[in-house]
Amino acid sequence: MSNYCDSAPGHDWHGPYHDTEYGFPLRDDHLLFERLVLEINQAGLSWLTILKKKDNFRRAFEGFDIDRVAAYGESERQRLLADAGIIRNKLKVDATIENARRLVLLRATYGSFAAWLDHHHPLTKEEWVKLFKQTFRFTGGEITGEFLMSTGYLSGAHHINCPVYQTVITMNPPWSLV
Repeated sequence: MSNYCDSAPGHDWHGPYHDTEYGFPLRDDHLLFERLVLEINQAGLSWLTILKKKDNFRRAFEGFDIDRVAAYGESERQRLLADAGIIRNKLKVDATIENARRLVLLRATYGSFAAWLDHHHPLTKEEWVKLFKQTFRFTGGEITGEFLMSTGYLSGAHHINCPVYQTVITMNPPWSLV
């Protein structure tokens, strides 16, 4: 069975994501929020579908500005549910808005989403899943695991012989500092 490092290179959509984003440590709250939202929206769908809609998500959620999304009311919710450029799933749209609200509260305590992640790092995947389920909506084991692996908090995004692995490791992802 091949993994992402074997199948993604050369693919029009997966290749660039694999080579420049997947597993790279993220510190910016808007980018962390974006990745969380994309992982939530991937549930039940292919990652290719999400990659193709990524720019639409960014537009629909105003650059993943946490404060703006947290302030969304019913009119913005209806706008999102009518937007064919994103995934029009009520649970996923509602989770995105609610998770932005929860991030506002986390930032008030920890200063940033990244600082909250750092505060809890390192945890096992099982511990992370429990924490995410207590903290956020629509974050099961796969969503949480992929979010953390794709943002550098859990290892496994790239195999050691993947050329991108060497690039990522020089960026000191949190998993490598344990």
